[in-house]
Amino acid sequence: MPTALEHFRNLVSLSVADGKIEESERVALSKIAYDRGIPLDRMNVMLKHAHEYTYLIPQNMLEREKQLEDMIEFANVDGEFVKSELDLITVVAERLGFTKAELDQFIKAKSNR
Repeated sequence: MPTALEHFRNLVSLSVADGKIEESERVALSKIAYDRGIPLDRMNVMLKHAHEYTYLIPQNMLEREKQLEDMIEFANVDGEFVKSELDLITVVAERLGFTKAELDQFIKAKSNR
């Protein structure tokens, strides 16, 4: 699976972490899919099966950082960080090899933009 598609699938997995996909999240995912050249029908299939996905770990550190930053930004797209989203991001950050302190720095950096 190409990196952009894996990355997008991980964002889809994050979008259902709180049990539902909000309209603002759906709009954000649509924009991301468009920007990355992912066809609308493919995105809709991925959204339909979002609850079945497991998180895929990127192979290099630059991709890991980018993915973590995107996840933090995406989790905050609806204006709030709910516990389930933060829990998923924390687990993902650990799997990606980041410490809690590093994750906190990423979150703080994204909050200051």
